[in-house]
This record gives sequence, structure tokens and C-alpha cells, in this order.
Amino acid sequence: MSDTHKVRLDKWLWAARFYKTRSIAKQAIEGGKVQYNGQRCKVSKEVEVGAMLNVRTERETREVEVLALSDQRRGAPEAQLLYRETEDSIKERERLKAERKALGPASNILYGERPNKKQRRQIHRFREQQQ
Repeated sequence: MSDTHKVRLDKWLWAARFYKTRSIAKQAIEGGKVQYNGQRCKVSKEVEVGAMLNVRTERETREVEVLALSDQRRGAPEAQLLYRETEDSIKERERLKAERKALGPASNILYGERPNKKQRRQIHRFREQQQ
């Protein structure tokens, strides 16, 4: 980790393990799922220490502050040293997690996932009982 060199946003997101590949990070940035200091940005944006990022992944949104720069992907414990998540972001993620847990299998349907075979059978039984 070094604070002296310049790092592109897509590389930093990949190194910090928000996205599995740089191409997925690039697509997320271009799709508006990543905001740099509250604004949309380009893939080639140079990341600065102290910048605030809003990063949206599949089911959650994280608000993080950049603490260090790196363009190399390392282990998860080292990647977590690159940023600090805000308290509000942590509380919101925990609230949404508890909400999904309370919904149980129905959360898959609400969040756009297709029901599995067992869930489809339950849906069919429910509809038959309603008729």
C-alpha cells in the first residue's frame, strides 16, 4: 500500500475487493453504481486519500472513506485497510440484513431472484387454496 502513486478508480475498487474483477468494477462505475464524493464519475478517475465513495453491490450500498491507495489485489484483511465504512452505512446494512432474514425465503422474490423448485411448489399450493 502506498499513498504516493496514482490509482484509477476501477483498479482501487478491485484491489479493495468490492468487485471480483476490474471489468465488473468498470461496468458498475459506468452504470452509476459508484459515486465519488457524491457525484458520478469515470472509470479512469484518480482516487485520492480522504475521498468518500458510495459503492452499490448486489443487495447493499456502502459508504466508505478511502484511507490508502493500492493497485494490487491482496488478501481480504489487507484490503479492508484501504477504506473505512461510515457508521451510518454499517447500521443501514445491518438493518437491511435483519429485514431480509425476517422475510425468510420470500426475500428472494422481493429482491429479484427467481424462486427455486420448492418455493414454486409452495406458490402453486397457495394459489390452489385461494381458488
